[in-house]
Amino acid sequence: MNDELQFILDTAKEAMVNAVKHLEKQFVNIRAGKASPSMLGSVVVDYYGSQTPLSQVANVNTPDGRTITVQPWEKSMLQEIERGIMIANLGFNPMNNGETIIINVPPLTEERRRDLAKQAKAESEEAKVGIRNARKDANNDIKKTDDVSEDVQKNVEMDVQEMTDIYVKKVDDLFHTKEKEIMTI
Repeated sequence: MNDELQFILDTAKEAMVNAVKHLEKQFVNIRAGKASPSMLGSVVVDYYGSQTPLSQVANVNTPDGRTITVQPWEKSMLQEIERGIMIANLGFNPMNNGETIIINVPPLTEERRRDLAKQAKAESEEAKVGIRNARKDANNDIKKTDDVSEDVQKNVEMDVQEMTDIYVKKVDDLFHTKEKEIMTI
């Protein structure tokens, strides 16, 4: 196989790996009932005029499966952190006790679980579209190579298809794991 075809294969694989990584990041944001510091990962606060991630101005912990505590490094940041959590629109009601912010994570209702499972399904479908687009791009690039025989082109296209099948299966496995996590009470 020549360098050009190898480059096409490597590029397609990288795009597929990135689609799976993106899906994993999206799944972290879909909560499954248990409190986790990553639930506040999207929260930004106004830290002396600049928008700063919550993790850079406070410690975020989960003392138990239903509670998240936010301990700011500066007490003056309590109101800003509280405002940032409200603006993030995560469905949490932060309580400020003067020292820390406490968030009680409500248990998920059956309807909310189904919505989250649908959201996870949509994210996994998006990842599959990304993988298939990488396959399409690779196949188009393979057809444009002039200095290779048709047999070699067909073999490389089959390699791309095998790679596509592997990554689509990874996406399906990730989705089924996440769905199980969401639907488990």
